[in-house]
Amino acid sequence: MKEDNLSYRTDVRHADRELVREIVSSSGFFPPVEIDIAVELVDERLLRGEKRGYFFLFAQQDGQAVGYTCFGPIAGSLHSYDLYWIAVHDRFRRCGIGKDLLARSEELILHQGGRRIYIDTSSRLQYEATRAFYRARGYREDAFLEDFYAPGDGKIIYVKAI
Repeated sequence: MKEDNLSYRTDVRHADRELVREIVSSSGFFPPVEIDIAVELVDERLLRGEKRGYFFLFAQQDGQAVGYTCFGPIAGSLHSYDLYWIAVHDRFRRCGIGKDLLARSEELILHQGGRRIYIDTSSRLQYEATRAFYRARGYREDAFLEDFYAPGDGKIIYVKAI
């Protein structure tokens, strides 16, 4: 599947709760508690709207979400944003969707006044492809927090000025 077969939307729908659960679960990377957190962000957006600070971008094929990002401004900062989630359903990986979602999210953040984007990820070997993806898109490692998630599983924070 090519990127040009996709459509994008920023509105959040009740059906997105289960779509996000399915997309995040398909990777096999995340335990149930982290999957629940991804769904909770959808719930927060549905309940409180944009004022809660969670923004979404969904990539769709034939009206069905196949990937998404969730991002928002960092409270107390002037121009800094967190990219909380970027995920593409396992069936649609390696088609350029993640790259396009990230680029489009950066444009949305810039339009909202963002100038720096932070992304957190695990230091486990399983996430090396994820880290390489961020580096290839101009993100640089800014911090390493040893044993953050669990013994032997540190938190790596990437940043990009836009």
